[in-house]
Amino acid sequence: MSKSYFDTDNNAHKPFELPGARPHYNPDRPGQVEHIFLDLSLDIPKQSYQGSCSIRILPIRNGIDRLTLDAVNLNIESVQVDEVAQNFDYQGEQLSIQLSEATQIGKRLLIAIAYSVVKPQRGIYFIQPDKHYPNKPTQVWTQGEDEDSRFWFPCFDYPGQLSTSEIRVRVPNPLVAISNGELIDTTEDGDYKIYHWSQQQVHPTYLMTLAVGDFAEIRDEWKGKPVTYYVEKGREEDAKRSMGKTPRMIEFLSQKYGYPYAFPKYAQVCVDDFIFGGMENTSTTLLTDRCLLDERAALDNRNTESLVVHELAHQWFGDLVVIKHWSHAWIKEGMASYSEVIWTEQEYSLEEAAYYRLLEARRYISEDSSRYRRPMVTHVYREAIELYDRHIYEKGSCVYHMIRFQLGDELFWQAIQTFVEDNAHKTVETVDLLRAIEKATGRNLLFLFDQYVYRGGHPDFKVAYSWDGDANLAKITVTQTQAAEGKNGSKDLFDLKIPIGFGYPQQEVRSEELGVKNNSQLQTHNSQLKTFVVRVNEREQSFYFPLENKPLFISFDVGNNYLKTVALEYPIPELKAQLESDPNPISRIYAAEALAKKGGLEATKALSAALKNDPLWGVRVEVAKQLAQINLDQAFDGLVLGLKDKNAYVRRSVVEALAQIKTAESYKVVKSLLQKGDPSYYVEATASRVIGAIASANLEEKPKEDKVLKLLKGVLEEKAGWNEVVRSGAVAGLAEFKTSETALNLLIEYTKLGVPQPLRLATIRALGKISVGQNPVNLERILEKLTELAKETFFLTQVAVAAALGQMETPKAVRILRSLAEQAVDGRVLRYAEEEISKVQKNIGSEKTLRQLREDFDQLKQQNQELRSRLENLEAKSK
Repeated sequence: MSKSYFDTDNNAHKPFELPGARPHYNPDRPGQVEHIFLDLSLDIPKQSYQGSCSIRILPIRNGIDRLTLDAVNLNIESVQVDEVAQNFDYQGEQLSIQLSEATQIGKRLLIAIAYSVVKPQRGIYFIQPDKHYPNKPTQVWTQGEDEDSRFWFPCFDYPGQLSTSEIRVRVPNPLVAISNGELIDTTEDGDYKIYHWSQQQVHPTYLMTLAVGDFAEIRDEWKGKPVTYYVEKGREEDAKRSMGKTPRMIEFLSQKYGYPYAFPKYAQVCVDDFIFGGMENTSTTLLTDRCLLDERAALDNRNTESLVVHELAHQWFGDLVVIKHWSHAWIKEGMASYSEVIWTEQEYSLEEAAYYRLLEARRYISEDSSRYRRPMVTHVYREAIELYDRHIYEKGSCVYHMIRFQLGDELFWQAIQTFVEDNAHKTVETVDLLRAIEKATGRNLLFLFDQYVYRGGHPDFKVAYSWDGDANLAKITVTQTQAAEGKNGSKDLFDLKIPIGFGYPQQEVRSEELGVKNNSQLQTHNSQLKTFVVRVNEREQSFYFPLENKPLFISFDVGNNYLKTVALEYPIPELKAQLESDPNPISRIYAAEALAKKGGLEATKALSAALKNDPLWGVRVEVAKQLAQINLDQAFDGLVLGLKDKNAYVRRSVVEALAQIKTAESYKVVKSLLQKGDPSYYVEATASRVIGAIASANLEEKPKEDKVLKLLKGVLEEKAGWNEVVRSGAVAGLAEFKTSETALNLLIEYTKLGVPQPLRLATIRALGKISVGQNPVNLERILEKLTELAKETFFLTQVAVAAALGQMETPKAVRILRSLAEQAVDGRVLRYAEEEISKVQKNIGSEKTLRQLREDFDQLKQQNQELRSRLENLEAKSK
């Protein structure tokens, strides 16, 4: 009997391949597609269109008498080849054309397919106002990646075929139509207008696009090429704020990649109800309108800037250099994600870029530990969209960074430029990147690809340090904990050359020379590092370093260039010195994590000082998280000061950390913050969630539930606004009251149609969280509501319903998830539903007893904390 996918107890990592996964290969090519021409007329009220698709193909071999195209749920009316009608078979998935004359090499064929589509399932989306959302704009937009173009026109739908394309489309006035390439003609036709776009450079079918709406057009330019932003009218200022850096980004990437932007224009179109963040269609990126920032959102939201540079980077990696098969998608997605890092480096600082990379690494590590582990290149899956995960985006970015570290800056960019230059307007696989690196630099990096790309995982290091004062020897012991003990030849081991640095103070600079009155302001991270490179390739190794003096601190993997996890086992003085003096922000963060594990007053003081003094906001954000891990009242005192931080990201992190400290004091602080307000939407949203978490915790000084519910209800009634961020925080706060019927009633109100979509989605998710403490009658109400919501077809609603059900602790949730999986048309929904089923099955087992234990434990921890805090104070006084 084969093991079920969900039976994963004996295995630390779930497999990526779900039941039904199989190897996927590109189909045999009958010939080279040279050109695709769509001529369409839209009927927006009826969500339908009709027209023709013409494909010019140059056969590769003689004697082919049948052509098979991808075409899903289209009404095929007729097929002609060179103006002669052909026989065809069509079963709803593939269109098989019986050629009346077999192919001859060199003799082109022009296939013309007349077809129409009514209420398409995917590929092309009709957005219109309805009785629930009367203010929704009227728009039509397409989304081809990965294999959805076949839902809106017949084609050879895989990335290995590149051709030129043109789209002519008839739309009602005053709507405009935007597509790939250049607008070569517009014609008036009564109440309609015909737009004719032509894309002269070859690209794959998944990058063909159409976006129709009554947009405001904001014009910019780069070296004479139009750079345009299309947004809903009235949002012009938000468009400039959100996308205004685009011309500078085009210049920056053109230089970095050594290839000037290749297309005739660059348009960014913000559309409603988009199912991704953005999509890099050739020369015409589509973005979700939720990325448009107002002034206040711009305080602590750089996601939009990252999104804009990510999709732009694809114009080279993905559109100019095209992947041959989905299994190599990391080449484009990894570089687009790494371009977010290099832009951060360019626009902000090297330190901020290092922190950005750490956040990317963590997102991948979390998927690797909680979801599945997989090689980055694999062609075994159910649907290609499943590959679009944290392994190809964030891990891909980290791999590009490791290549850069191996080669050094100059050679890295030389290699990237060679790769782009050699493969422009062609398709590539992973091996082509290795070849370009070797061609440009002479270096063979297969060892790195073998360890990080062609197999899953990363090293988990434990690093211990001790100093022998008699011999002046530093001893460093490195353990790769991802490999089982005693398994030295294990395939799980990594073989890497890692720099280890020993930190010493810089030559003293007298503070008065710097014009600084007070030494405490002098936090410079100006240490000197003495660095050695060691080869780490066994499960456990000890290295000895003869040094003249005892180092202040130790820096493992100087510069933190490898993708890894690290647990530092150093004495407190070295960790404190590292937190204060290591020039690398990631090393300082690792030191903060290790200090928090040690706990105690000394660690608390060091972390509190770093929260006040560290020059990088990212480190302060992380220090706040670590302070909350220490169960001492003094940790709370250190944290609260962080609420005065000028940086909104830090304040947000402090509020989040206060959720761990569930006391009457933390309640007061968060409550007054919520009443005063904060310049940042996100800080207010976090406070709304956290006050629920604190107030609902089982504490002796439990504040009145009704008060907080009233407060959160007030937020829901008064704080509507940008992307519903603040009200979504309040909804998450309500969900913390797991036994409250009042909270549940409020939530159910906000799942109705007509509630702004981002808030509605947040509320649907919250139903799952609140369900675990409700009585049986209310649990049934929640299940009924989710059953009804699961019937909606919108992708984001289905994902929210799956997420809600996955938090529940009743077998009935599994039933709803199964029906969601059965009717899913999107491979991602199918996968999420199946993954959530396994979560529910796990929840049912142990959750009830666990929760009681956890609540008892929280109370004990609270009492223990008070005692330990007193003790630490007494000890400090007696010293």
